[in-house]
Amino acid sequence: MAEEQCRLCPRQCGAAREKTPGYCGAGTALRIARAAPHLWEEPCISGTKGSGALFFSGCALRCRYCQNYDISFCRKGNDVTPARLFDIMTALKEQGVHNFNFVTADHYIPQLVPVLEKAKEAFDLPIVWNCSGYESPGMLAMLDGLVDVYLPDFKYADSALAEKLSCAADYPKVALDALERMLRQTGKPVKDRAGLLRRGVLVRHLVLPGYRKNSIDAVKLLAGRFAPSDFLFSLMSQYTPQGRENTPNRRLTRFEYESVKEAVLDAGFDGYFQSLSSAASVFTPPFDGTGVG
Repeated sequence: MAEEQCRLCPRQCGAAREKTPGYCGAGTALRIARAAPHLWEEPCISGTKGSGALFFSGCALRCRYCQNYDISFCRKGNDVTPARLFDIMTALKEQGVHNFNFVTADHYIPQLVPVLEKAKEAFDLPIVWNCSGYESPGMLAMLDGLVDVYLPDFKYADSALAEKLSCAADYPKVALDALERMLRQTGKPVKDRAGLLRRGVLVRHLVLPGYRKNSIDAVKLLAGRFAPSDFLFSLMSQYTPQGRENTPNRRLTRFEYESVKEAVLDAGFDGYFQSLSSAASVFTPPFDGTGVG
């Protein structure tokens, strides 16, 4: 990465990341907080042996309500070299994971491209790109041909809410355009005989307490632009209050979730629905450097 004026993500923050962290909180060194088999993704990602989840520190979106707050704000994580990252991936492969799951790694794309290229040659496992949906055209262009499965969020239809909770009023437009590019790269979802996703896009939406209308509008926005068969859809209910300022201070109600679920079914999307019992801190993994050091 050039050391001056990072323009990688939609923030266009212009940080000289060799010297000063960007808006994402990251410098130029790869920083990872956990690398381990992860069983709590959608069944087509986790399967029976887990997804090889690599949790990267930092995030260009940094939502106020983030369930991975400790790493999205770069409070935890270990710096690793590209060579060490490849060794970590090799260890995950030996543990039997179904794929390599790059979680919030957008801000390291230039450093990761050589690793991904090497992994595509060395391993027969899909590369899953688990992201916020807030990706620039340039970021996605660098990933073209290297990512098999995109796992983006689509968080907001409401620009004012996107500004309030993520300081990103442009989120709806950026995320819709990004999703379109992801679909052009991967095509429609393809599963193997075991039901594991080998290629395609799985869009996630987290229903936030008190913002049911945003969720229904987000589903309608997606349905107005894409065909139901273009991607799989995952409606999440896992929001867990963490006591931070300007975030919902309660869990989701059954009415809120079921009303959004009805909108998803009306739109004809195929995918997954979470149980309300998923709203528990036990499902947030410990970011203790497992598998990294």
